Amino acid sequence: MMNQSPAETALSRAMIRWSLTKSTLMAETPRSWIFRVEQNGRNFAALKILKAEAAEEEGRGARLLQWYEGEGAATVFDIHGDTIFMEWLGGVTLGEPARAGRDDETTIAFATVVASLHRPRAEPLDGLQPLRQRYQALFDTDVRAWPHTARDLYARSAGIALQLFDKPSAQVPLHGDLHHDNIVSSDRGWLAIDPKGLLGDPAYELASFFLNPVGASGALADPRRIAARLDILTQRLDYPRKRILGWAATHAALSACWDLEAERPIIGQLAALPNLLSAYDQA
Repeated sequence: MMNQSPAETALSRAMIRWSLTKSTLMAETPRSWIFRVEQNGRNFAALKILKAEAAEEEGRGARLLQWYEGEGAATVFDIHGDTIFMEWLGGVTLGEPARAGRDDETTIAFATVVASLHRPRAEPLDGLQPLRQRYQALFDTDVRAWPHTARDLYARSAGIALQLFDKPSAQVPLHGDLHHDNIVSSDRGWLAIDPKGLLGDPAYELASFFLNPVGASGALADPRRIAARLDILTQRLDYPRKRILGWAATHAALSACWDLEAERPIIGQLAALPNLLSAYDQA
């Protein structure tokens, strides 16, 4: 193994540890390498090898995925160091039917996944990131980083976020990045992947949904679409409308702060944010 890269070394060890065969690199992201492997010569499985710079957050997410025990999420078979051995999901993401215009159908499916993830479990899970800590970038951002015409949107969002944190709520393990393209079809139904591993208000779990899917920006800025999604989610999940919308709006602003820091455009957030704030005011 002297001339192998860290990923090749981790892969070789994983193949031996779990008696796997036929590895195929399916994706490399800024955070990990994902291999499809074979078990018993017939069943596919996945190996996710974490990159060092992302190991803390991704490892936290992997432990949460393991804690879900396959209910509403991909099954994690084992974790060793920075390598996750898990169920292979080869289906489409929930983004596909959403981008095809089947929004009500995808909203119902999303709510079903959330209900499965938030089902009470006997054992607690330690080591999750508090949601308040996740939001620090929103509170630390200089308003002057925002476009001049959008600074009032930032100020309103930061104020609403402080109000949400000041008002106590249930504290549950959160996927933390649950949107259409982090939910994949399988023979067990729609299943979540790639959680962040947060702890906070269960209504926050719905926040990313209102900014997604990527490629459907017109729908995201449509107040009727926001209202239709909200109606379905509140019918199927017993979370307060005002808190759902508050988290959706403040998450849009938080997401914009992350993108501004990375010098990425915030067109999507600026399209959705005025309508989310308006819906929040009316809720």
